[in-house]
Amino acid sequence: MAGKKYRTVMLIDDNEIDNLINQKMIEAASVTENIYTHTGAKSAIEFLKNMEKLDVADQVLPDVIFLDIDMPLMDGFQFLDEFEKLSNTAKKKCKIVMLTSSINPQDFNRSKKYDNVKLYLNKPLSHESIVKLEV
Repeated sequence: MAGKKYRTVMLIDDNEIDNLINQKMIEAASVTENIYTHTGAKSAIEFLKNMEKLDVADQVLPDVIFLDIDMPLMDGFQFLDEFEKLSNTAKKKCKIVMLTSSINPQDFNRSKKYDNVKLYLNKPLSHESIVKLEV
């Protein structure tokens, strides 16, 4: 994993263009080997539930999850509530970065209530924010 900070990162955003832009930014920063993208929080949580059951969970679970807040069906906070129910393996492995266009201070304060949320960033990701990322 020479030079790569993370084995795997996950993007969760209902906006496919935002996912694509963020994916390209992450690829350009060369901080990871794999990028999983999900356009819904529900599919992402199901994916994590399936991954945590595997013997190789610590190798396939993402190190960093970039999570949008405002999504249909299941928003970022509902995802976090479901994430809390995952195994300790998943909760220790996955660090969450809230990635949002929301400027609502209540969202920022609410995100602080979750232990796994390590950072709160505004969209879109910048090269600098990715390179400096320490979670």
